[in-house]
Parts: sequence; structure tokens; C-alpha cells
Amino acid sequence: MLNKELSQFTDGGRNAKQISEYICSTFLDSKEVEGTSATDNTMDNAYPSPTDEIGSQDNASRKDFDKSANPERQSTVGLVGTSLDADQASGDQPYISDNIPQLLQTTNGDETVISYGVLSNYPKQLETLIVQSLDIWGLDIFELVRLTPNPLTCVFYSIVQKRGLIKRFGLSERVIIRYMNMVEEHYRAVPYHNRAHAADVVQSTHILLKAPALSSVFTDLEVLSVLFACAVHDVDHPGLTNQYLINSNDQLAIMYNDASVLENHHLAVAFQLLNRPGCDMFESLAKKQRLSLRRMTIDMVLATDMSKHMSLLADLKTMVETKKVAGSGILTLDNYCDRMQILQNMIHCSDLSNPTKPLELYRQWTTRIMEEHFRQGDREREKGMELSPMCDRNTASVEKTQVR
Repeated sequence: MLNKELSQFTDGGRNAKQISEYICSTFLDSKEVEGTSATDNTMDNAYPSPTDEIGSQDNASRKDFDKSANPERQSTVGLVGTSLDADQASGDQPYISDNIPQLLQTTNGDETVISYGVLSNYPKQLETLIVQSLDIWGLDIFELVRLTPNPLTCVFYSIVQKRGLIKRFGLSERVIIRYMNMVEEHYRAVPYHNRAHAADVVQSTHILLKAPALSSVFTDLEVLSVLFACAVHDVDHPGLTNQYLINSNDQLAIMYNDASVLENHHLAVAFQLLNRPGCDMFESLAKKQRLSLRRMTIDMVLATDMSKHMSLLADLKTMVETKKVAGSGILTLDNYCDRMQILQNMIHCSDLSNPTKPLELYRQWTTRIMEEHFRQGDREREKGMELSPMCDRNTASVEKTQVR
């Protein structure tokens, strides 16, 4: 059924089949696809190689994707299955970026954090970009990456400061910046799931929170939690899918019993980094607040597992149809489940918001996500594994995969 629907706006069986397989393997929980076939046996399996430009890139050109993230590190399993190096996971040494002391400036004898919490060779341009675009849909994250090597720190710090969350909870600006620098250092040099993507998701969620229907709906702690969840939701992402980790019997898949493998890993890394000396940005929170923030962060990051997509949509539709809305148009959310459901969908929407951004930004994100898929396909081919849908650079059509 899905193949037939897709074939109406693709070039027939070849792309319809790949897209169908991709949707089933990505957006459906494994339990939802049991007993069903993601492929149509009547379709032709002999795919001609397209002449897409992205499919013919050599290794040298692919390095361009890595400019917005740190050099890729070898992943080694540490505490709780994270990829922290053993000496970092031991807790004996502070793991603090060398550039943190440089982020302070002295004014009238008082030390303050420099503008936007990051270093930049283009401070005026950075200021202009943040002032003009922080509160609009479609901030040019790639321009931000050009202006500072720490786009995530810049966006997160600027937003929590602007929203008054630093003052509200007595957070330390220095510790926020130190922690966010550490998080950025643990985002790998993969084409898509890197620090630029994390910054984009944080800023997109910031805009969604400003929607009139959500005005004054969420508490300050809930807002802080969702922004934090956005910042860490893909930390230490290897540029591979959950299914690849499961199929390859990866150590992380074993650690987390094949359940939301990457999402559990991102959470473990994020909370372990908070335990590093001098990096607990939530130290000022009361115990009850910390526990609540942790619970919300876990619930939100786990909801970014793409296999939960269909269930998230179904649950949201049910709630919208049954939930009363106040005459002012503001949502009435009386319990934790309802409030969390909106926040989970919010971070999920931000995670998938690329197609709604200005066309030039969307094109760059599309190129990056497809290249990341293709790299996985290259690895699967080298290992003699079955290639995942949309991961074969010799057959997948980038243009045809952008279903609208």
C-alpha cells in the first residue's frame, strides 16, 4: 500500500521501494512492523545507478562536512556504556576546555563573561546575527558556525540568558559555558548529527516556545529542561542509525538491549559530563528540581527516537481532539503526561524542522543527512552487511527522497 502511494510522486518502483523501506525502518517501532513486509516483491530489484552529484563525491570533498564539528574520536565504552575515554570517565581529573578562562573580561574590576559566551574572530558580525536572528524562525546556523567554533554554546547561553533562566535559578554563567563546551567537544565530526544540528534544534525549540498558544503554559523549570534536552539530544552521535548498531552487534546495542540505543547513550553521556568537576551547571537547583529536570530530560530525549514518530503523532492527535482549549486560545495542560507530551512533540518537531527553514538552509541540511546515510552504506558494504534503505550512494536519488 505504501509503495503504491509513493510511486505516484516518485519515478516508480526503484525510489518508492527505498522510501517505503526507509519509512518502515525509521519511523515505525519494530513491534509495529512485525509480520508486515517493508518491500514489495513485484518491484524490480535491479537499480540503475543515478548520476546524483552527491553520490560521486570523493573522500576529499566529504571532509568539508566536518568543519562544523570536532575531529571524530574513536569510540570506547566507558561508564554506563558511554564513549567517554577511560581517564575521563574515572572522575579523577577535571575535563575542562583550555579556552574557558579566555571567556572572561574585566570591567571596572569585575569579571564578566564575554558577549554570548563564545570566542569569535568576527564579534560585530556575531552580535548582528544574534540580535537580528535569535528570535526568528530560520537562524542561519551555518553562518553562526563560520563566526564561532562553538555555535551550541552561543545559542544555548544566549537563550537561557535572554529568558532570565540564569537569574531565576542562580545558575553560574561560567559553569554553563564550561559544560556546554564539553558537550560540544563530544559532538563528533559527522555530516549531520553534530554541534550545528544541536544548536539548530535548541534555537528552533526556543521559537516554538514563543507560540501564542503556548504562552505562559510551561514553568521555568520545564523550559530549562527542554532547552537542555535539545542541547544534548544527539551528543556523541556516531553518524549511524540505531538499526545499524543493532545489526552489527555493537557494544552500545548490547548495553541498552536494542532499545533506543543512541538516545540512551546521549543521555548517559550528558549526565556523566555534568558529574565532571566544575561542570555541574544545575548545582544551584534544589534536589527536587534536579530530579524533576532529569526525569523530563530523559523523557524528552528518548522521544527523539525516530521509531516513536508514528506513536507520537497518534497520541498528539488524540489529545488535541479531546483536550479543551481555553477561550484565549491557550492550552490547558493539567498533568505531567499532557505537558510532557507537548514538550516531546516540540523537541521532535525541532529535530525534523529542516524542511521548514529557508530553502538554502534546507538544501544544506539535506546534503548533510544524505551524506551521513551514504557513509553508513559505505560501511555496511565494506562489512558485507545488507545496505540500509536510502544508504546506497550508487542507487539512492537525493531529490526523490525529499517527499513532500
